Amino acid sequence: MTQEKLTFTGESGDQLAGRLDIPDEGEPRGYVLFAHCFTGSKDVLAAVRIAKALWLRGFAVFRFDFTGLGESEGNFANTTFSSNVGDLVAAASFLRECREAPTVLIGHSLGGAAVLASAGKIPEARAVCTIGAPADPEHVVHHFADARDEIEAAGEAEVTIGGRPFRIKSSFLEDIEGHSLEKSIRDMRKALLVFHSPVDDIVDIGNARRIYEAARHPKSFVCLDGADHMLTDRADAYYVAEVISAWANRYNEETA
Repeated sequence: MTQEKLTFTGESGDQLAGRLDIPDEGEPRGYVLFAHCFTGSKDVLAAVRIAKALWLRGFAVFRFDFTGLGESEGNFANTTFSSNVGDLVAAASFLRECREAPTVLIGHSLGGAAVLASAGKIPEARAVCTIGAPADPEHVVHHFADARDEIEAAGEAEVTIGGRPFRIKSSFLEDIEGHSLEKSIRDMRKALLVFHSPVDDIVDIGNARRIYEAARHPKSFVCLDGADHMLTDRADAYYVAEVISAWANRYNEETA
């Protein structure tokens, strides 16, 4: 696997860290842009395994750390869902300039909501895939529901998510409350593939139904029977990549 560490300028002007996995031989079947989960990074297991499996099937995959996370610059406390969307659009612009614009967008969890919100701003993208995504970004509030009153009263608070401390500001709450994905999903006019597990205890499967119903055709749903939210079983991540590979090839520019 040929891996390149790249940096680009994000929505707020910070330098964001990315990794591009490129097939060793021949031209890639297409470029994929991957958005990681809330407070995660480009190096969470699900992202790494899906990227590797897609690379093995001939795709180039670009994954990056959102502002203030992983190896990227910036302060996470100053980010919002809107800034995540802006980072995704900036990542697509960077790929467009230095390699080739992404034809496939993949988002895991809140990253899935972000790709749904940004898809209409990335004209070359033909296909959008979500994995365990919420139908509404406000869903992430459950991670710090106990601190919501403090955040609203004091303007910010430190919360623990996934065993790590993060500072959440009231501006984050105000931003997600102002977002509704239904119109973005309906108007994006891209092929949609929705993955969700019926036993996902972080984002329940009802979210997949709302996303699917809001979308126009072509759209597809794949049930990840038995999988957990983070796709910690290697077989689940590879299965997702195998299905995406076959499905996405229909929407690559050279095969359109």
